[in-house]
Amino acid sequence: MTQPYSTVNPSYLADRPRRVLLVPLDPVHDIGLKVIRRALNAAGHQTMLLPPDRTLEEVVRAASEYRPEFTLIGRTVGYGTAELLGRLADMMEAAGLRPATKLVIGGMAVRDGLAAELGFDACFGPGTTPEMVLLYIDGKSPRPLSGTAAGQAPPRRRDLTAGFGYQFRHEAIGELAHTVASQTLSWAAGRTSPGVERAELRRAILDDPAQAGRNRELYLELCDEPVRLAAKEKSAPEHTRYLTAHEESFLSPERAYAAPERSPLSGPEGKPTVFVQYGTGCPLMDAAHIQAVRQWGAGGVVHFDPSWAARTEGLPSGLLSHEHDGTVVTLENLQALRRAAGPDLLWQVRAHRGLNTPETVLLAAVAGADLTKINIAYGSLGAGTEPSRLTVDAYAAMTYAARYGLPFDVVTNEELSGVPAHKAMAGMLATVAMGVALGGRPVLQPLFCYSPEVMLGGQMADNYVDFNAAKVMALRQIIDAPIWPGAPVGFLTQTEDRVQSSVSTALHAALAACLGVEAVTIASADEAYSGGAITAAARLDTLTAAAEAFRFFGQSRIEPTAAATRWASEMVAGVEDVLTRVARVGVLPEAIYAGLLGSPEEGVYPGRAGRGTVKARSR
Repeated sequence: MTQPYSTVNPSYLADRPRRVLLVPLDPVHDIGLKVIRRALNAAGHQTMLLPPDRTLEEVVRAASEYRPEFTLIGRTVGYGTAELLGRLADMMEAAGLRPATKLVIGGMAVRDGLAAELGFDACFGPGTTPEMVLLYIDGKSPRPLSGTAAGQAPPRRRDLTAGFGYQFRHEAIGELAHTVASQTLSWAAGRTSPGVERAELRRAILDDPAQAGRNRELYLELCDEPVRLAAKEKSAPEHTRYLTAHEESFLSPERAYAAPERSPLSGPEGKPTVFVQYGTGCPLMDAAHIQAVRQWGAGGVVHFDPSWAARTEGLPSGLLSHEHDGTVVTLENLQALRRAAGPDLLWQVRAHRGLNTPETVLLAAVAGADLTKINIAYGSLGAGTEPSRLTVDAYAAMTYAARYGLPFDVVTNEELSGVPAHKAMAGMLATVAMGVALGGRPVLQPLFCYSPEVMLGGQMADNYVDFNAAKVMALRQIIDAPIWPGAPVGFLTQTEDRVQSSVSTALHAALAACLGVEAVTIASADEAYSGGAITAAARLDTLTAAAEAFRFFGQSRIEPTAAATRWASEMVAGVEDVLTRVARVGVLPEAIYAGLLGSPEEGVYPGRAGRGTVKARSR
């Protein structure tokens, strides 16, 4: 069944008009082709729709007169389908219409196998959207049957930062953020850490293989014992194992992944891009989950490694599976998962909260990532890294991100620990100002969640809309920058009921769409409570629910109440107050230790991982 169609996203407008003949090869059914014709016309194509119940001779005669570039055949009735379509293909060939006109079949009665066997160029079965057909007609879709898309350029992945200038709209906050950024950058530039030095050595290893042996020895001297021991014994580190040869075969560069059969989910005007987080611990399982969410409309995926990279000095190598939380960052794992993400999915590698931040950004860039994640305040307060260490590492990581053209998001997950939204935003904006000063392209990632702040303050006693909307409103008053709520949305609103969890996730995603943000990260239906593996089916639950929510709201809007405006103003004032006090202190690590960006009374403490490892750079 063809999905309903309303308006054309500008990204689907035709590069040039094509002549398209639409043929309902049924006694009465033509509604699907009518919807597709409407979309084609709106996109600028030239179309002719035949009435139902035409003979094959009448179809071929019409095609001979109209000379279409594409003939779209719709078939809903199942009986006699193979014989009828086979005869039509033969008659079109005999009339000299092939290969000038591409034959495309769609409808409830057809599948890829049948279409390929009969010589059709493409097949659109149940679940087809008009956008899928538009992309194919315009030569942008990977949907043609195997062997028919040779030479076709891969789809272009979206740049979430395009069109943003990063000017501070709030002059006072901008001056304060720049002051904090300047002071912190000057402080960090004169310091280094094992994480910074390992990244420099890793870059040297990649740039000059002839010197790799000596640089690898120096690298290992800066690593924790598990990494050194594994390298010495040529074995997998504790709690990991190398994939078997059979498992590796599924991740080899020769492995072909099926192209997505549906367009990426989005709200009006092609946004937000919907991201899904993965990190099962096993790259083979990750690849399977990536393929599942690709097929069900995700526009991006996020690599998640919160355990190894956060607390261990140094990264191992090889295709490794990990029994703890998240998938270990190795160059080989990342390269395999970039291939699994295909040419169409945006791919982010998180680097923001541990002892390997600079090297993770470097490896992400080498492996072909589109985005990364760097944040000083959250990583120091809610993720356990010592503030001075993470600030020095973040400086190096932002430099790599700018050098390799990787936008990075800055998240406010410290809200989950009890930090008020305005304090989390202040830390975010100071980090953003640092990134911009270094030539980077940061993305603001406010948290849509039922946080301790609102549990105690009652801001969500009536609804989940106003306080979350206020965050987006406040940030837009402050700076011209892309916004990507995460990570994922709906924290602490989902329950163990998969229906409730999916509905809550979908409504938060719909709110993000109605607010016009660039992207949104959604959880699976079981992510809120899973004590073990997250299932692929639960990921599809929330993707399906989000698709329905986007369709339900369309270009209409969720209207926040006056409380959202009031809370946005309070947040802006709070950000200015916090940054004023941070600027007086001087640099971010000192401000974090002073409790200005989150205090023990609010539930956060400066991290200790990497304590004592920062030193002055040698002249």
